[in-house]
Amino acid sequence: MAGVTNSAFRRLCRRYGAGLYVSEMVNARGLLEGGERSWQLASFAPDESPRSLQLYGTDPAVVAEAVRRLIDEGHVDHLDFNFGCPAPKVMRHGGGAAVPTRPRLLAAIISAAVEAADAASGGTVPVTVKMRMGLDDERLTYLEAGRIAADSGAKAVALHSRTARQRYSGRAHWDAITALVEAVPDVPVLGNGDIWTADDAILMMEQTGCAGVVVGRACLGRPWFFGQLADVFAGRPVRPEPPLGEVAIIAAEHARLLAESVGERRAMLMMRKHLGWYLTGYAVGSVARRQLTLVASFA
Repeated sequence: MAGVTNSAFRRLCRRYGAGLYVSEMVNARGLLEGGERSWQLASFAPDESPRSLQLYGTDPAVVAEAVRRLIDEGHVDHLDFNFGCPAPKVMRHGGGAAVPTRPRLLAAIISAAVEAADAASGGTVPVTVKMRMGLDDERLTYLEAGRIAADSGAKAVALHSRTARQRYSGRAHWDAITALVEAVPDVPVLGNGDIWTADDAILMMEQTGCAGVVVGRACLGRPWFFGQLADVFAGRPVRPEPPLGEVAIIAAEHARLLAESVGERRAMLMMRKHLGWYLTGYAVGSVARRQLTLVASFA
């Protein structure tokens, strides 16, 4: 969710009832090398709580030091490690979804992170992990990786039930979530993949036995989706999709929150892709859509 789950979007999602939301993915080495961009990604608004940061890295020592700094400097309440990113630029350097192919390295990274977090926070900052099924159908790693995560101290394991080769195409394999639930009975397993409606979330939990769900693409341009999830989990009638007029108000608020953190000009540029997502499924003509994506200011 790079370029999406910044503070502005997270704050919108929180308003609608997101139980936990994570930052954009942050490179542990970038933090230690003083990268301004990395520290910007690791920042949270004063009203964000809990502060959940998504981290990745390939060197256990670097990861441990980054975790210590984040906690010592009061940046985080929860750390989620991304071992599922399929982006070539991440996997090319051995990160993301490539890490579980090296079980010893995976164990070393998680153990180092957990030990550093426990030491720096007194055990109050949990470490969780997210992963995929494997590189492809011939190289599935999720069961071994899940056991390693549990044995190394991770408090929860989220599985995107696709392979790295699939990226976001094809069907998610919910049966893999079921298998992981059975493989790591002492650690909560969160399911991810093909959850587009609140009913999908309930169906996944019923079919797989997972303890909760993680959503990604389904919330693009739909921060209210978390409210729908909160409704279905609470046994309430699920609120409908908002009318276009309300969507326009939400999108404008999103732009305002972005402008507070990055300035109006940059916020307008960043909102162009979001506007495409906000308008998905609504009867808005192509000319109007194109004009909206060219907006350069609030004027």
